[in-house]
Amino acid sequence: MKSIITLLSVALLAGVSCGADGDNRVERIWDQGYSAFPSIVRYQDAMYVSFREGVSHIFDENGIAAGKTRILRSTDGKRWESVALLSKDGYDLRDPKLSVTADGRLMVIQGGSVYVDKKLVKRIPQVSFSSDGLSFSDPEPVDYPIPGGFAWFWRMTWHNGTGYTVSYGEPDDGGLELLKTTDGLHFEKITDIELGGFPNETTVRFLPDGRMLLLIRREKEDKKAYLGISEAPFTNWELRPLPFQIGGPELAVLPDGTLLAGGRAYFEDAHTETGLWKGSARGDFELWKTLPSGGDNSYPGFLIEDGKLLVVYYSSHELTRPDGRPRAGIYLARVRIR
Repeated sequence: MKSIITLLSVALLAGVSCGADGDNRVERIWDQGYSAFPSIVRYQDAMYVSFREGVSHIFDENGIAAGKTRILRSTDGKRWESVALLSKDGYDLRDPKLSVTADGRLMVIQGGSVYVDKKLVKRIPQVSFSSDGLSFSDPEPVDYPIPGGFAWFWRMTWHNGTGYTVSYGEPDDGGLELLKTTDGLHFEKITDIELGGFPNETTVRFLPDGRMLLLIRREKEDKKAYLGISEAPFTNWELRPLPFQIGGPELAVLPDGTLLAGGRAYFEDAHTETGLWKGSARGDFELWKTLPSGGDNSYPGFLIEDGKLLVVYYSSHELTRPDGRPRAGIYLARVRIR
């Protein structure tokens, strides 16, 4: 099975039609600097992609972490223009995730890391907003008490006028907090979610019947991902182990109720690729596809339109820096959903 998936990935990268529909392809849409951790959303009449742009995964040649948030815009999905490069003095902006607020603004939620002598000393989530998709407000800290100065709001999902996200702290914290907001700036806690194995990056989504889903990354013990499911008011959770490890989790609910998960896929020979899994709320997932990727890669974002799945992700499998070390670019895959 793995060899079939790999052949598909090579064909996608080469721009060759694949599968019975002949309608799958991948293209690199940005390759300046070291670009990583993207997301994608449709806003008004265009698509938007956000990602961190820096010199490397974290530090530059002087040991400084000063990542910026780049935002691209396209009306046709083929030609992309940069509309913003957000930065904040003293902060490494990471994992910028796009969403559309209840009042119709384009929102960017970003991890805000502060390093001293390459040591992480605090992490305060930052938010920016735009009313036209062209000009964005400067990053500002969220209004939420952050014990010890460490929190990461992974991704925003808006549902029936309320935005939801999951916050996690440091590796020894061991807990998740489900939060909500009505304006994207002021947050309040709904509940704690207790799960071992250092749970962290978590994506919130909703089933058609209103139940909330969580796709949770874990990095200790068996490292397997978990799927959480809860009815409103989202205070009692059933947590189901999944048969795979994941990094940078993304989750979508397809029109027929199928769940589509995406993230960094880990294989037995220690290499990683950007993987897509299909499954259901019962937790019975199987690897569906991998995309052309390697090295430092993955963290996909999904957008479903016109029977196609658009997947934005990053990978360092084909780009290098002047010193020969790999660097990452942003890729957009279009996969027909049967």
